[in-house]
Amino acid sequence: MSEHETDVAGPPGNRVDRATEAFVAHRNLLFTVAYEMLGSAADAEDVLQETWLRWADVDQEAVRNRRAYLVRITTRQALARLRTLSRRREAYVGPWLPEPLLTAPDVAEDVELADSVSMAMLLVLETLAPTERAVFVLREVFGLEYEEIAEAVGKSQAAVRQITHRARAHVAARRPRGAVSAAETRAVLGAFRQAVETGDLRGLLDLLAPDVVFLGDGGGVAQAAQEPIVGAGQVAPLAAGLSRFGAGALRPAQVNGYPALVLRLGGRVDTVVAVHIADGRVTGLYAVRNPEKLSRMERETVLSR
Repeated sequence: MSEHETDVAGPPGNRVDRATEAFVAHRNLLFTVAYEMLGSAADAEDVLQETWLRWADVDQEAVRNRRAYLVRITTRQALARLRTLSRRREAYVGPWLPEPLLTAPDVAEDVELADSVSMAMLLVLETLAPTERAVFVLREVFGLEYEEIAEAVGKSQAAVRQITHRARAHVAARRPRGAVSAAETRAVLGAFRQAVETGDLRGLLDLLAPDVVFLGDGGGVAQAAQEPIVGAGQVAPLAAGLSRFGAGALRPAQVNGYPALVLRLGGRVDTVVAVHIADGRVTGLYAVRNPEKLSRMERETVLSR
């Protein structure tokens, strides 16, 4: 049956009620699928709107597995949008970073989910081709069967297995090293925050890995570094410069499943700094300043799988 089928039995009102009930029940899952494929909450919301329009026209009685069917529609819409976004990001001013999400504490409790939506992992997923990204996300994060994935991406099961193998190898070669516990992350982040707010250059050099990478995303709207900054000697003075905002300007928050720092100026979010930590040191700093990407920091986003 096509996802565009409109030959529906039964009263239209009942059909819409059943469609709405199923869509609402799976909405958080569908948003998570779209966000992991796109790295953009705004685009994920657009995909969900498109998914609903198609889902509302489906014969509910003919659908055996509503979750799988909805994921299939969402995946197809996200794939179409991802190809458009890839062209748009080629013209993006400076480094592109995913849109940060203020996430609920339960996201951090699901270690695999938190890892999959972390800034560091989303940047790795950006290096996959669109179909590879969809297949990897559906298989490795959401545990869909090969048959379901094949239907979602329009490939044979044999092709999906090959794509999965290739995507796994690609991600494994680029996956951020050294996953650490939330407690260790909070401890290192707390020390980093104190060193930043006091302008403690020596303390920052001790906390930063020698090959630490800083990425700033201003989108051509807010001031940010136009190229990656690499090395503790280069990143430490940059971080120490934040001391000018004074103590308390940087506040801890749960961002994309991990502890992060948020800079508020004049009552609004100015910068979100996501941090990747390995072996007790900061290995990656991801500062999002593009105001168009900061709207999801005012309320928690519920993610699920």
